[in-house]
Amino acid sequence: MKFEIGRRMVLFFFLLLLFSWGQEGVIFPQQREETLSYLTIKGREIRVEVARTEEEKARGLMFRDKLGIDEGMLFVYEKEEFLTFWMKNTLLPLSIAFIDRKGMIVDIQDMEPFSLRTHTSARPARYALEMNKNWFRKNGVQPGDMVKIPPALEK
Repeated sequence: MKFEIGRRMVLFFFLLLLFSWGQEGVIFPQQREETLSYLTIKGREIRVEVARTEEEKARGLMFRDKLGIDEGMLFVYEKEEFLTFWMKNTLLPLSIAFIDRKGMIVDIQDMEPFSLRTHTSARPARYALEMNKNWFRKNGVQPGDMVKIPPALEK
């Protein structure tokens, strides 16, 4: 009898873990919580995974098969410069906003999955924000708008 209860509990917890891992709310299951942050654009809060290291930037959103409605990835650079991105091994259609050191969006471009076409910022930028394609357009966000970047990310 004791053995049967133990097996049922193990099965229950295994199924619970399996069920919760596959839910839409688990956006970045392989990322640690400290790599997540929140930005505000035109009063709308978005959750972003932050890419600071060269390895994180190189991987970006490659191989991801979904991204939540108000979720994206913020790439943080040490200084303002012309930034260049491509979509190799990226499954999702994305839009990218290039943001200067003061938080102003200087350029927005749409990018297609698996494309090797390079997308270079129109002006020097310190940040790049990737969101689902057309997210900026759908939310009325355009060049010249400000992004509230948390002080911890400005360092």
